[in-house]
Amino acid sequence: MNIRNHITYFLVFFVLGLNAQQMLSPEEAVELALEHNFGIKIANNTVEIADNNTSILNSGYLPTVTGNAGVTYNIDNTEAEFSDGRVTTLNGAESNRYNASVNLNYTLFDGLGRLYNYKRLKEEHQLSELDARETIETTMLQIFSIYYTVAQLSENTDAIEQTLTISKDRLVRAEYQFDYGQSTKLGVLNAQVDINNDSISLISLQQQLKNTKRDLNVLLGNKLSEEFNVDTSIEFMLQLNKEDLLEKTKANNVSLLQAEKNISISKFDIKTNKAQFLPTVDLTGTYGWNKNNNNAASFVAVSTNTGLSGGLSLSWNLFDGGSTLTRVKNAQITLENQQFLKDQLVIEIERNFNNAWDDFQNKLLIYQIQENNIITSQNNFDRTQEKFKIGQATSIEFRQAQLNLLNAELSRNQAKYDAKLAELTVLQLGGELLNVEF
Repeated sequence: MNIRNHITYFLVFFVLGLNAQQMLSPEEAVELALEHNFGIKIANNTVEIADNNTSILNSGYLPTVTGNAGVTYNIDNTEAEFSDGRVTTLNGAESNRYNASVNLNYTLFDGLGRLYNYKRLKEEHQLSELDARETIETTMLQIFSIYYTVAQLSENTDAIEQTLTISKDRLVRAEYQFDYGQSTKLGVLNAQVDINNDSISLISLQQQLKNTKRDLNVLLGNKLSEEFNVDTSIEFMLQLNKEDLLEKTKANNVSLLQAEKNISISKFDIKTNKAQFLPTVDLTGTYGWNKNNNNAASFVAVSTNTGLSGGLSLSWNLFDGGSTLTRVKNAQITLENQQFLKDQLVIEIERNFNNAWDDFQNKLLIYQIQENNIITSQNNFDRTQEKFKIGQATSIEFRQAQLNLLNAELSRNQAKYDAKLAELTVLQLGGELLNVEF
């Protein structure tokens, strides 16, 4: 009796364990991706690098301070003749010199080149943030594409399992009918063939489902076990207004914002190059210490000097062969090209938005038609099944109705997730993908 109880408890907990798989919601998938996706991590680090570049430490506005020190040791053979006629000869006379200094250099004026370069770095920082946003949006679309593929395969697997269950019931009925002489062996064989076909389809789908779950897990930083389920319920944002969303697209689309930043950067490139036409004023300052230990031929045996020195210097490149002027002209052409690219991008994005909007509307309509088709196919199958039970429909007719229902379910599942992904594409173009709740 105890053994039976243990077996019963084991089976209960085993079944509960199978049913207690982790449920991954779209919100949780987004959170895991933002925290663990490697592409997003790299994009965030790139933003951090750009942030470091905009620091005061990289602006050129701070002075430079350098320290220098040195020692010199000499051994000389010296012959010295003094003014009173004395002559002194020294062989191997030693002398040494020591020096140390702290030097400060600061650029007071450089034609405003530092200012424009600093503003350019600020624009590059904002551009890097837009690049990170683009990476996040692209990654999210990729995640949702795989997430909803998992959902679709899950629903398709359930549909095939139901079809297989019906086929097995049909085999049992066919075997009873054959045993009682109500049908031929052909009905049993047909049912067995259909079971085999349904089983093969189910095995293939289950393998696809496992592979796709692994693909999703990779994008989430491999933070999930293989045994997890996804939410197959879908809600569409039917309150979206095309005109409002188009205006948001023109204002918030990440590609357009990137183009505008590139234009701003090109403008600062022109100003930075023009700054080289102006003079540069530098401030220098030094605090130094020097000590000389002279040989016996010198009038001074030891001398030590300490002191401060400072100065201003102006440099003006009056003519550099035309290289600065060439850089300015090229920067102006680059700015013009950036403007052309933006104008072209505006036209392309408006076209892409209209295409994506129409695609979403069409796929939403197809999904609604497929939902209605499910009702028709289900009614047809139910009637055919009743006729089959009383012998008024053949096994071929029954199988055809069964396949019609299965195909309707698979088509409905495909249409549902195609419509959802089309909606997300519209939101991404409109710059709203990161602002909606899933």
